[in-house]
Amino acid sequence: MAILVGFTATLLHGGFVTLDGGMAIASYSVMIFMMQRLLWPLTRLGETFDLYQRAMVSTIRVLDLLETEIKVVEGEKELDITKVKGGINFQDVDFAYPEREQVVSGFSLDIKPGTTQAIVGPTGSGKTTVIRLLLRFHDPSSGQISLDGDDIKDLRVKSLRSAISLVTQTITLFPGTVMQNIAYGKKGATEDEIVEAARIAEAHDFVTSLPDGYETQIGEGGHKLSGGQRQRLSIARAVLKDAPILVLDEATSSVDNETEEALQKSLAVISKDRTTIVIAHRLSTIRHSDSIMVLDEGKVVELGSHDELLDNNSQYARLWNVQTGKR
Repeated sequence: MAILVGFTATLLHGGFVTLDGGMAIASYSVMIFMMQRLLWPLTRLGETFDLYQRAMVSTIRVLDLLETEIKVVEGEKELDITKVKGGINFQDVDFAYPEREQVVSGFSLDIKPGTTQAIVGPTGSGKTTVIRLLLRFHDPSSGQISLDGDDIKDLRVKSLRSAISLVTQTITLFPGTVMQNIAYGKKGATEDEIVEAARIAEAHDFVTSLPDGYETQIGEGGHKLSGGQRQRLSIARAVLKDAPILVLDEATSSVDNETEEALQKSLAVISKDRTTIVIAHRLSTIRHSDSIMVLDEGKVVELGSHDELLDNNSQYARLWNVQTGKR
């Protein structure tokens, strides 16, 4: 804007000077020509400077990331996914985030292969942290976590995570089609496999009702879909991956009751003979689990089946009574 105002002012002033005989017409014409040639480069200079400032901010962030000390040391052992049974053991695990109090303290849990282990507890009790430790997003400050008898620190991180399908409350979808987003769960997946995964995740019906079906563009982060629809695509992606271990962190938190009931039936099918860890606030979704663990302030306060925990008449029983309307 300042450049345009300056150009207009120079044009007018030069015109008056030329009319008064203070400047030759030829000189005035050359001046106008030169100003026109310089106008657009000067206009673009502001845009270039703005882009430069943004690029510098991004560069600083990238360099800071590259200079960040790697705290998770890569193991050397490669897992054979086809031979993973899914036995998981936490032994006296302690963990605290930097400059925060202990999140998990003396945590021990043995999950048998092919069983469903539910984890419940109040917000901030450390439920999701346990999963993050299993996936080696962090390493415990003490204690050991093992998979089929192998310390997960000895395993290659990519190999470990390839054995686990994860569905969380935070859904990550990418700009692209529905089919592309589901296919992200398995490299080289066929169209038939993608559609079947969507059927199991109760997503097929709503996908086929979209304008372009599986070729519908869902936008950045899937913003063109509802929360429940995004959640079902995330579950379909996990189903397609078909890993020996399935982790569901509030996987049905964004769906309505009817869809939740249908999903529970589907999850019961895909979790059969597969080690499954379920984190939930709604106890009705985990009542049929093989084992239910109540976590509070990073410690195991109760462990047993649904009926056993109700008979204990302790924290789980109180949560159940509140959610079912009993007093």
